This record gives sequence, C-alpha cells and structure tokens, in this order.
Amino acid sequence: MSLREEALAFHEAVMGKIAVHSKVPCATSRDLSLAYTPGVAAPCREIERNPDDVYRYTAKGNLVAVVTDGTAVLGLGDIGALASIPVMEGKAILFKNFAGIDAFPIAVASKDPEDIVRTVALIEPVFGGINLEDISAPRCFEVEERLKKALTIPVFHDDQHGTAVVALAALINALRLVGKDFRDLKVAVSGAGAAGVAVTKFLLSFGAKDVILCDSRGVIHKARPDLNPSKQEIAALTNPRNVTGTLADAIRGADVFLGQE
Repeated sequence: MSLREEALAFHEAVMGKIAVHSKVPCATSRDLSLAYTPGVAAPCREIERNPDDVYRYTAKGNLVAVVTDGTAVLGLGDIGALASIPVMEGKAILFKNFAGIDAFPIAVASKDPEDIVRTVALIEPVFGGINLEDISAPRCFEVEERLKKALTIPVFHDDQHGTAVVALAALINALRLVGKDFRDLKVAVSGAGAAGVAVTKFLLSFGAKDVILCDSRGVIHKARPDLNPSKQEIAALTNPRNVTGTLADAIRGADVFLGQE
C-alpha cells in the first residue's frame, strides 16, 4: 500500500482526526443540573459581572482557533477552505498532543481579508488565542496586523512566527558553536512570502545588519519597481550593500543561506 493509499484509508477510518469530549460526567440528573440548567446560570452571571471570570469558568483559556482560508496550504497551494480541513485538523492534534492545548479548525470560505478579520473578530469570545494558518502573502500580513489591533487575545501566524522562531533558534545555536555574532553575518534568504519576511525581521531584531532577501524575480532592493507594500517595507530594512541580480548573486559571499520550501 502506498503512502497516499494508507493516508486516505487512515483518514476515512476515523472520519476526521479531532472530536469534542465532555470533561465532566453526565450520568445523573444532578450532573446535568450542574453542567447545564439550572446550575449553569451561576457562572454565566459571574462572567456577566466580571468578564475576566470567563477564564475561571470556561475552556476559553485553553482553546485556540486554527484559522485559514486555504490559499497557501503546505505543499498544496490554493486548494480552498474545504480541502484545507485535514491539514487544520492535523494542526489541532499537534496542539493537543504536544502542548495539551485544545484547538479547533476554522476554515473561512473567503479570500477577502475583510471577511477573515470580521469572522475571527466575531468568534473571539470563545477562544483564548488565534493561530493563523496557511493564508497566502501578502494578505496574511494585513490579516495579522488588523487582528492584533482588533482583538484582546494573542494572534500568532504559524507560517511567519513559527518558522522564524525555529530558524532563529537554529542560527543562534550554530553561531554559538562557531563563536560568531549576528552583527558579523552576511545572510541571504530565499523566499519573500510570510516565512521569509518574518525570518528576516527576526534576524534584524537579533542584531543582523547585512541581510539580503530574494523572491522569484531575484534580489529585493529599493530600486525595484515591482515590489508590493510588504516587499517595499522589507527593502527599506535590508540589503545595505545594494546588491542586485539573482539569488546566486545574493548567496555569493554570504555566510549563511536560509532557503524556503
């Protein structure tokens, strides 16, 4: 059996990788009176009086929404919200199995940042955090920034911040082994999407001075007329030697090369 066939059989057998299970018994009328009516009115009234009590009496503090529009699904590209669900379920089980965090997929059937932001803002009361997943650049930057301003809970973009944390951690350890400092490095980064831009910003925040970012058309520099707003911003922060040309030109002379998938 091929991996594809095995994966299809695996998913079909379980009909989805996540489920909702009760944390409390529902065996007696007393159980139901406490978990539901009339007892449930007590925590409702407490939360109404003091909204912060929602973290005492509900699952909000340990519940994350995994939000996508299905436009940049890992290795698959723009496959849409519906087809993205297996991946989002996969992310939910990673949260649960490796961190003990409950997570639920929210696949938004729109590519419009306005719709995504509005949807997430409206469901904020249920969740303690938002994990943005597989939303294509540059829209993902707008969605993230707008949600950070609109919500009172943490907003994390996996493709940006998750990748950047791992890349930076690896580089910190490598530099420690060779006895070098971020300020001494010449870094070339391949890929100017969500991950590449976030990795570059992390490197700069950690003291790197000479970072060159490349996209499919070559080196990003201030004189390029075809840059979108996100790339214009990163062009102003990078490439202090004004290198032009291809990725190969950026790599030439670099101490570190960080490549994107």
